[in-house]
Amino acid sequence: MPFPTDFAWGAATSSYQIEGAVEADGKGASIWDTFAHTPGAIANGDTGDVACDHYHRWRDDVELMASYGLNAYRFSVSWPRVQPDGRGRPNEQGLDFYRRLTEALRERGIRPALTLNHWDIPQALQDRGGWQSRDTVERFADYARLCAEALRDRVEWWITHNEPWIISALGYRLGIHAPGVKDTEAELRTAHHLLLSHGAAVEAYRATGLAAPVGITLNLLPTYPQTESEADARAATLSDGYTNRWYLEPVFNGRYPADMLEYFGDRFSLDWIRPGDVERAAQPIDFLGVNYYSRRVVRAPRPDEQAEFAWVVRTETTTGVPTSDLGWEMTPPVLRDLLVHLRDTYRSPTILITENGCSLNDEIAPDGRVHDPRRIAFLDGHLRAVAEAIDAGVDVRGYFAWSLLDNFEWAEGYGPRFGLSYVDYPTQRRIPKDSFAWYRDVVAGNGPA
Repeated sequence: MPFPTDFAWGAATSSYQIEGAVEADGKGASIWDTFAHTPGAIANGDTGDVACDHYHRWRDDVELMASYGLNAYRFSVSWPRVQPDGRGRPNEQGLDFYRRLTEALRERGIRPALTLNHWDIPQALQDRGGWQSRDTVERFADYARLCAEALRDRVEWWITHNEPWIISALGYRLGIHAPGVKDTEAELRTAHHLLLSHGAAVEAYRATGLAAPVGITLNLLPTYPQTESEADARAATLSDGYTNRWYLEPVFNGRYPADMLEYFGDRFSLDWIRPGDVERAAQPIDFLGVNYYSRRVVRAPRPDEQAEFAWVVRTETTTGVPTSDLGWEMTPPVLRDLLVHLRDTYRSPTILITENGCSLNDEIAPDGRVHDPRRIAFLDGHLRAVAEAIDAGVDVRGYFAWSLLDNFEWAEGYGPRFGLSYVDYPTQRRIPKDSFAWYRDVVAGNGPA
């Protein structure tokens, strides 16, 4: 396997999904604290109030990582934990939590990858407009500077945003994620302000003089037409523009894709895009974080079908293609093709696979263990796809499995299990799954056998 000798082998988490302790030590409310307590918003009425209780059990979780040989860990900072109102003086108790965490990781040879925004922004900012307000752009830059100055050389990689498309589409158009808005124009405005704030945060980070790499994580959905028809091909091009190119083009080329500007410009004023904005979003980055779970297959709407966009996402799966227990297709070769595409189309810098994993309905077996051979097959296939991309000349420097722990999976609550470790939520006991033992051997061997 052609993995570099200093390859980052890690696992990933996010603050609201694992920390719990939502009111501890001066933490302010986040939009997910509010949304999760909205009746009917989350499956089974679940909330992240306790989650995996990582805020109190972080030492054990660091030891778990160390015992399985991980040399990297991606986590996110809870913005309202360190800046409860989203502005002003920091909450030192909140910052101390991340200081202790990063110090402990470093002591065990685990390199921290820090995400500034994994969706849980302060509710106080949401009350003033949230991501629909340009003011939040500058507040995010201030927050980025605050974290950089507080944590400084403890962090190996800095990530501004996690999955801005998910924030925009699920939180502001579909309304199934916080803050629960259902408005396509609000989605596009949010996406623009997220991209602009990414650039502002990179500027603020670099102004501190820190030299650790900084980038952004995008969830990329390689998009394919359902048939070979011209209509489906056009639908796939537009869908790709909506989910992928709307974010890649500003980050790498300082512009929005022309076909999507025309498509959305026919429907909305787009007057929130001001001169110089997109150029600011294109601040040079040191790496691109790629979250990959599955491909996207679309078709053109039928003549008698009402559809919001000029494409419709296919609901059925392909015969013979394995799926996760959430129904997501498992298509490892698509990851290889995606990585090569990023290299060829965007001249992308170093790439980190910041999330890759699958949800299975894991259970504790009579022997007390958790056997998950399908997850091992998923991870093995995708790591081999990464190896093929590296062999083809793509500069991939790290892989973070999603996730270190079973956790709160947003609107789905605690039903889906993505973790390498099973979490028995009533007792908070961690039970490493067979996949974690397999991954330990991968790390030790710098690649799958």
